[in-house]
Amino acid sequence: MPRQVPRSVPQFVDRVDVLAALDGCGIGVVSGLPGIGKSEAVRHWVEEVRERFPGGDVYVDFAALRGQVGADVSAGVSSCLRALGVQDEYLPGSLGELSAMFRTRTAKAPVLVVLDDVTDPAQVRALIPGTGSVVVATSQRLLAELLQDGAQLMPLDPLGFEHGRQLLEKLCGAARVAAEPEAARRIVEWCAGLPVALHVAAGRLATYRRLTLSGLAGELADEKRRLDALSVRGEGVVTVVFGVAYEGLPDDARRLYRLLGLYPGRRWDVELAAALAEVDVVRAQELLDVLDEASLVEYGEDERYAFHDLVRLHALRMAGREDAAGIVARAAVHVLRLAAHADLAVMGGRMRIGRAVERLERLGGVPGPFADKAAALAWLDAERGELLAVLRAAAAHEMHRVTWELAEALTALYLNHRYVGDWLASGELGVVAAAADGNPAAEARLRTLLSRPLMDLGERERAREELDAAIVCADRTDHTLLRASVREFYGRWCDRYAPARAVGVYREALALYEQAGDPRGTAIGLLFLGCAQDAAGEGEQALVTLRDACARFAAPGVEDRRMGARARAAEGNVLIHLGRTEEAAVALEDAVAALQEVGAVHYEAGHRETLYELTGVRDHLSRALEIYEAGGSPRAAVVRSVLGEDA
Repeated sequence: MPRQVPRSVPQFVDRVDVLAALDGCGIGVVSGLPGIGKSEAVRHWVEEVRERFPGGDVYVDFAALRGQVGADVSAGVSSCLRALGVQDEYLPGSLGELSAMFRTRTAKAPVLVVLDDVTDPAQVRALIPGTGSVVVATSQRLLAELLQDGAQLMPLDPLGFEHGRQLLEKLCGAARVAAEPEAARRIVEWCAGLPVALHVAAGRLATYRRLTLSGLAGELADEKRRLDALSVRGEGVVTVVFGVAYEGLPDDARRLYRLLGLYPGRRWDVELAAALAEVDVVRAQELLDVLDEASLVEYGEDERYAFHDLVRLHALRMAGREDAAGIVARAAVHVLRLAAHADLAVMGGRMRIGRAVERLERLGGVPGPFADKAAALAWLDAERGELLAVLRAAAAHEMHRVTWELAEALTALYLNHRYVGDWLASGELGVVAAAADGNPAAEARLRTLLSRPLMDLGERERAREELDAAIVCADRTDHTLLRASVREFYGRWCDRYAPARAVGVYREALALYEQAGDPRGTAIGLLFLGCAQDAAGEGEQALVTLRDACARFAAPGVEDRRMGARARAAEGNVLIHLGRTEEAAVALEDAVAALQEVGAVHYEAGHRETLYELTGVRDHLSRALEIYEAGGSPRAAVVRSVLGEDA
């Protein structure tokens, strides 16, 4: 049962009306200015009521998904489905299907859905759960469009004076506020009821005990610093308060604050801060502690730091003459090193055009930060928003080589977790950068990889155009393995859209794999060729090809049981088409046993269903149901029905 909504801070006051309104809503929208306390009000309410939701609570921060050209809605629904137990292999391709699956998954046990930083009603509509559940969104907008969906709108006003004073007492101590009541009154007044501003002011008072409330109130009284307080929607108040906090920092902490303002992502760890500031990790941690104590950064449970949005804008304003391109370059080099380690851990010795992995290996004995493939994938998944933000910034600054190398490395994530919107954006930037870098091999590789998300999106002609261009680029090089790989990908396109051409294309790829002396590539080429021959009605020839593939996957130097099992299963399917069902059952029995042993359960389940149809053995169908239920697949209902009918 997921419990994803972050904890609230203990220094919480007021919001009685909103908390009461939330108690009675089915769809609630808490809106207001940045820094007004929307998220904290909702999180405080969640801690009071979460036991009412036996299905758990799920959480989406849409700010982290911003900039995906509409894909943020699909990504938000997908993340909730994953939290509810649906594996990536069973996530539908369209937003409508994702939303329908979400409603189904939340129909049995009430679920609480919390959506932070919503900017579009569609983000809420796609995540309205099943009957009995509740969805609560926070937004700077009122989102009145959601009234037609039955939403209750809850605009949040600034704190009144009394509640502002109570918050200051909780932050600084009641005795300290009571000792200087007039100064406290002025601080609350000039913070204009914005909790984030009061937190920053209290952070200065807590960090620098020599600073009195009267001293801080005197600084805030300076009209030159208070001009922004009179600007539209009160944002200037926050600027003044952050400016006071900034001026109280040591010089090197100020510098780190400015550099982090130029960082293109939203979250960072101490290692990245050290890379940006060009200091060691110990010193970077000391400086982050200073910023944390001043309430200018927030430290999360994931051991990452972040700015509040308004603080980030203030830090960016303070950056002034700092070298923005230099910061992006340092960030890009840092994340490329980590992404290359992750790529190596996930994909092993796959073909790469970029040299980042080679550069790591030349260091000799420098261990990567990832214990295994699972750890590397988990890091890529958690950091995908940051990685894409850095990639975009590097591309904007025309850092061509690091852009396409990072785009290539990130396919380790996208090939395993199909974030199609991210993959498309990364691939397009990578292609442009590789072309600008004058590297036809890199351009061919990136265009080839880009064809996959385009195919997933149904953009068949664009995918074909990319593959056509990739072949032209690849054939300008002497990279035989690359030329083979491009044609293998082209064959996958033909499988889907032009099956009559697939056999010929795979034969070209196979010949090039053999010419390159790549035994695993040759085995893969044979597998796909055999499947294409079967689809073309060349069953007997397909058997010969697939048996050759099985032998090669088992050979020393390749020894890939997962792919060997896939080839054996393909052989079983050919035998079915040829009417040789007893032989087919034997082949499929071999395949599912191997697939189960290596953990390739997504492939195993379908072949188990086929075996049940061939043999009538219920254990196969029961095992398929077990896999589908564990992964949240819609096939579970179908298989369950068949088992019931057969009982």
